[in-house]
Amino acid sequence: MNNNVKICSIASGSNGNAYYIENGEEAILIDIGISYKQLKNRAKARGIDIRKIKAVFITHEHSDHVRGLRVFSQNYDIDTYMTQGTAHSCRPYYMPAKAAKRIRCGETIEVGPFKVFCFAKPHDVAEPCSFRIETGGLSIGVFTDIGCACDGLAENLAECHVAFLESNYDEAMLRDGKYPEYLKRRIASDEGHLSNAQAVRIIEQVNPAKLHTLILSHLSADNNRPQIALKAFAHLAGRYKISTASRYEAGEILYVGEKECTGQQQTIVFPERLDRVELKVL
Repeated sequence: MNNNVKICSIASGSNGNAYYIENGEEAILIDIGISYKQLKNRAKARGIDIRKIKAVFITHEHSDHVRGLRVFSQNYDIDTYMTQGTAHSCRPYYMPAKAAKRIRCGETIEVGPFKVFCFAKPHDVAEPCSFRIETGGLSIGVFTDIGCACDGLAENLAECHVAFLESNYDEAMLRDGKYPEYLKRRIASDEGHLSNAQAVRIIEQVNPAKLHTLILSHLSADNNRPQIALKAFAHLAGRYKISTASRYEAGEILYVGEKECTGQQQTIVFPERLDRVELKVL
């Protein structure tokens, strides 16, 4: 087990998404939907060195996933990975300064110490994909903007030790809320977003044996609340460490291992066998 793996949700929500995974002196970013300035400020607040980022993987072309890509790529020599459909649909001023590398759903990409698994997901865009990352003996999933429980989500969630899983809306809040009907239908459709109830059912059905830490992500500002999402998962809190990712600031860093992590805010100590056992969070 590598003791240098660090994981952080720098941004999560319709105002921007960016998920950071570091192993030693190298890191990757899943999406960069906040401005370059915001990325720098949020990373600095958590002691993250964004110069370690070697690659950015883009899930799809919506602005809350690509907003900061072009400026960030102008300042750092990074590789960007996205599907052909995403590249064709992305607005030109969001595209990276250096030509993006094309990926295909079902493909596995290796970047330094990271192995990135790409799978297709249902969302109302050109060619969306989600990612699961293996590094240092750990498997991390970033699963947001998914309309329903597709096969790829189930298969990859089953392999995860840590997962960022969309829990976008409370069904009653969306139904009774201020959004116009067309937008309510879009969000609740099979190509929209996962509700709290849907996210719970996915965890119950997949019953991921390796999962230790679950971060509920991409929560709606208008149709959800962290306490409501956590309440929906309350009956699972004895099996997994469950928290929510913030849309307003970077979350606490998850440090995996013991040696380099003494005194850090949140350390996950994984045993040598990465199946479900009682784990201690310091």
